[in-house]
Amino acid sequence: MTVSTEGIQIKTSHVWLRNASELLSSMRFAISLLTVICIASVIGTVLKQGEPFNNYINQFGPFWADVFNALSLYTVYSAWWFLLILAFLVVSTSLCITRNTPKILADMRQFKEGMRSQSLKAFGHRGENTLAEALPQASQRIQGQLTRAGWRVKTQERDTPHGAGVMVAAKKGAANKLGYLAAHSAIVLICVGALFDGDMVVRAQMWFGGKTAFDGGGMIADVAPQHRLSPSNPTYRGNLLVTEGTQASTAILSQSDGVVLQDLPFAVELKKFVVEYYSTGMPKLFASDIVIHDKATGEQIERRVEVNHPVSHRGVEIFQSSFDDGGSTIRAKALPMGSLVAPFKVEGVIGSSSNLSKGDERLSLEYTGLRVINVENMSAVNAERGASGATDVRAVDLGRRLKDHLGAGNKSTREENLRNVGPSFGYKLRDGAGQAREFNNYMLPVTMGEQRAYLWGVRDTPAEPFRYLRVPVDENDSAAGFIALRTALADARMRDLAVEQYMAKASVGRSAQEQDALRVSSQRMLALFSGDDPYLQQAPVPGIGLNGVPLKVGGLTAMSYFLEQEVPENDRERTSDAMVSLLNALLFDLLQVSRAQAGLPALPQDETTQAFLSQAVLALSDSFFYPAPMVFAMDDFDHVQASVFQVAKAPGKTVVYLGCLFLIIGVFAMLYVRERRIWVWLSPNEDGSTQAQMALSANRKTMDGDKEFDQLKQRLIQVSP
Repeated sequence: MTVSTEGIQIKTSHVWLRNASELLSSMRFAISLLTVICIASVIGTVLKQGEPFNNYINQFGPFWADVFNALSLYTVYSAWWFLLILAFLVVSTSLCITRNTPKILADMRQFKEGMRSQSLKAFGHRGENTLAEALPQASQRIQGQLTRAGWRVKTQERDTPHGAGVMVAAKKGAANKLGYLAAHSAIVLICVGALFDGDMVVRAQMWFGGKTAFDGGGMIADVAPQHRLSPSNPTYRGNLLVTEGTQASTAILSQSDGVVLQDLPFAVELKKFVVEYYSTGMPKLFASDIVIHDKATGEQIERRVEVNHPVSHRGVEIFQSSFDDGGSTIRAKALPMGSLVAPFKVEGVIGSSSNLSKGDERLSLEYTGLRVINVENMSAVNAERGASGATDVRAVDLGRRLKDHLGAGNKSTREENLRNVGPSFGYKLRDGAGQAREFNNYMLPVTMGEQRAYLWGVRDTPAEPFRYLRVPVDENDSAAGFIALRTALADARMRDLAVEQYMAKASVGRSAQEQDALRVSSQRMLALFSGDDPYLQQAPVPGIGLNGVPLKVGGLTAMSYFLEQEVPENDRERTSDAMVSLLNALLFDLLQVSRAQAGLPALPQDETTQAFLSQAVLALSDSFFYPAPMVFAMDDFDHVQASVFQVAKAPGKTVVYLGCLFLIIGVFAMLYVRERRIWVWLSPNEDGSTQAQMALSANRKTMDGDKEFDQLKQRLIQVSP
């Protein structure tokens, strides 16, 4: 039997109805729908689903982000067109099965013993021979041999000129056709299960049950009933956030235009969240010790939820999805970054914000995240900051290069020195215009080469990586020395004190005229480096900070601008060396003045102080690109964990599992079960011998089939291969 790709032809006078029914029930239509679903699934796999819309704007731009949003490509698997195509695929495939099942079952029952003897000569596998035995004995022998070999046999007697002949018809591998039914039934079952466990039931309640999505804020308990689904809802899948020591009984189901709340028949209490890490810093174990409070019986059930080990209660599966901050308390200190604002302390909870103000300037400090563990590969950092810092391009060790690229697949060519560098604190500063910059500061200093430094990061948009300001530590392993130096650099009075202190040492052996010229040069040098020289008003602005305040031109950028504008090109190298030498001497005295102002002892002029100043010069220069007037350094925190569960009521999964079983059976049957039919026509001769004709038909031509036919031909009609 050949399966037709045509659909059901109904008898009706309406041409459009006849054509529509034929198309809907045709195999070509089902294959087309399946192709569209595959393409949509690829889009849903490649394109991250359910991300905030601003992320898509940053990735694709405003125009294409709106186009893709209109096509629901950000929620492919719950899009109306995807569900509609899925429903049509179910109907079309079901009709195909309905149309072809009677034909398949009828064909499986038929032995086709009425095959004409002349037709056997048209088969590719055929043979003919004269048997010495009489026809009855030959017929019984052939039937017995086929039956013992697992063939199902049926015979038909026919009249011939020399007596009654026998057509022996046998078949084997009829389960191959059941594979067709099983595979196509699997498609229907999987699609039905997916439709039932998808958003279709929830959307049906929103379309016909008066439910609407909620897009506001506030407490969950205050959300109106039209935004809530009943605990008896037959199917749903949502997220449940539970903080340590609290309970939650309302899951959140994300929709394209907001969220829908799903009331659960129980409450989940998180006693403790456990997370373990590998040496690489990747999480090794997520586990939540929970207590399930049944609302109907009042029963309390203690369970542990781990990744890939869900807990089930009242038909609802509780999966460990992720973890989050549960409202940790942050205590930080605001340190001035070039401004003369006195340091002050702040305290807040992750997810909250604090209002800051100074005159007309308004800032909002938003506490966005706390990360307790940060594992970094310090060998890569130290390699970048090696002693020589240079690479000899002539040194090519071919043997070592080959070893790096050959060998075990798990071998890494990078040397790793993984180290936990401590907690980090993320926050946003939002100005009065609503513009925000994102910051990420490490709580502890990080060893980079031979220098320890605090890393204070900033980025303008979430699509950008953080840019880190490396602040060297002082003799007390803190950033206080650098902050005092940065504050002194911004204070004209402190700069003048540093110049006078420098002149007290540099005036020895100089004339009054030379001393006046050196004093003017020193004052000009610090004014340039601090960004307060009036000459820099002509320089291009490097950027815009918070509240629309232009960033200052200062640091090494200001000195470079002065050299390019005022010094001839032939003299720039000599002049720049002199300026750097003078700047280092002035910054050393400015450092001593800042320490004296803070009541700290003077630093000796040794290698340790020189190393601090070398890093401080770079950090001071980079600080002019810092877009905020202050930096918030975390002093302490109270860590509170929260666990993110996925709660799912999915009765359709049993149907999907059944469909997967059918699919395995169907594919196995179609690929590995060969349907074969064999016919042996036995007719008597005048001398009492038997004339035998034999033919074999198979749904696939293989080398095994050729070998099998040769063996059957030898055994049944005694023809040597």
